[in-house]
Amino acid sequence: MHYRPLGRSGIHVSPYALGAMNFGAMGNTDHDAVTAIIHRALDAGINLIDTADVYSVGESEEIVGKAIKGRRDEVVLATKFSNPMSYAPNQRGGSRRWIITAVENSLRRLDTDYIDLYQYHYPDDSTDIEETLSALTDLVRSGKVRTIGTSKQPAHGIVEAQWASERKGLERFRCEQPHYSILNREIERDLLPTTQRYGMGTIAWSPLAQGLLTGRVRKGQPSTLNRSGHYFEHLADERRIDAVEQLIPIADQAGISLTHMAMAFVVAHPGVTSALLGPRTLEQLDDLLAGAEVTLTDETLDRIDAVVAPGTGVGKLQMGYVPSVLTTSGLRRRSPDDRAAA
Repeated sequence: MHYRPLGRSGIHVSPYALGAMNFGAMGNTDHDAVTAIIHRALDAGINLIDTADVYSVGESEEIVGKAIKGRRDEVVLATKFSNPMSYAPNQRGGSRRWIITAVENSLRRLDTDYIDLYQYHYPDDSTDIEETLSALTDLVRSGKVRTIGTSKQPAHGIVEAQWASERKGLERFRCEQPHYSILNREIERDLLPTTQRYGMGTIAWSPLAQGLLTGRVRKGQPSTLNRSGHYFEHLADERRIDAVEQLIPIADQAGISLTHMAMAFVVAHPGVTSALLGPRTLEQLDDLLAGAEVTLTDETLDRIDAVVAPGTGVGKLQMGYVPSVLTTSGLRRRSPDDRAAA
């Protein structure tokens, strides 16, 4: 396994990372089976494990903490905060009040003295970025956190945070975790150039587009991936399925599986440090690891570009970040009185 620098943090991580979202009630509830997945990943050379407090409401962190007992020094341990942990209004977000509580809860569940990478999971528009960075800076200086990062941040949010760090003498975000796959390449337009400009690492989540890029969803055929709920509407998006149908023969001609092509595509971008694997079973992990050495030729990359052009996307992933200016009509429409006076 070749290791890559996580931006300018001084930390080096594997190009494939183990995502723990499917560990626990959200995916695989068999703790012994999940532990076997974690150990197989570590034995294969993966050293970055990424979880979050919100994954199965803390169960994922507990599983990871138990699984890495005795191997803690091998692991770059990443977790996240800011998504709601209950219906209570103050058990979420980027306030100092919540960050100090959230990190203590994560340290307890992970059964560790420190977190290598503590990530701001979801932008909190109600909190000044200086408030968030100040609390995170104190955690780094106390030794409870080694370095800090973001997830689902827009490019302008990254720039604002970098400026705030410079102005106030605060810790800088060293890493961003965006959604990136062949089907959603929008971050190539501005986010990846921004992270590269500031020397940040990038950990891509959902490189298989929540399963679509495994080839298990085919046009006109029953799918084994059909799952209910708003987050999985993309599995029935005909535009995305049509794109998959065009990608399958590209993978066939390259002599690799669609899954391996999709993973190799993501880690081929010079702005991407690592791509998250999200297996629910040991068999899924083994299949993903089998493609770890796959590299794509320029011809294959050009053919992919012809299906989904650089900087564009096909449909959307419901789990992706949508800024409040798009979801709140009052932020993009003048009031009736203002429109009448204009």
